[in-house]
Amino acid sequence: MTTLQGIHHVAIIASDYRRSKAFYVETLGFQAVDENYRAERDSWKLDLRLPDGSGDELFSFPDRENRLAGVEPVGLRHLAFKVADVGAFAAYLNDRGVEVEDIRIDPYTDRKFTFFRDPDGLPLELYEV
Repeated sequence: MTTLQGIHHVAIIASDYRRSKAFYVETLGFQAVDENYRAERDSWKLDLRLPDGSGDELFSFPDRENRLAGVEPVGLRHLAFKVADVGAFAAYLNDRGVEVEDIRIDPYTDRKFTFFRDPDGLPLELYEV
């Protein structure tokens, strides 16, 4: 039987490639694995990885519109990251100028979680495991 084995990566288009690269690498701690400029598309592509092997692809494209218009647009709702201690990671982000929502408890799992945003306003979640 064919089965999915996990999430390989999530692709993100940044409005300011350098700013988002610094956020994902320097603030969130992703490892930059491979970076390429694609002249035919006037686009950068950066492959990022976390210690568990999951990854992000960060792209730049000229003149892209923001798909996050509206309160709950159809599409990807948010990207959630596993952390050992939501409070500690939220404090770390706050110390770096990243605004983090109040920590809440998931009523179904009794686990802590909170939300914050990347430089383009992409909703990101910290979920305690």
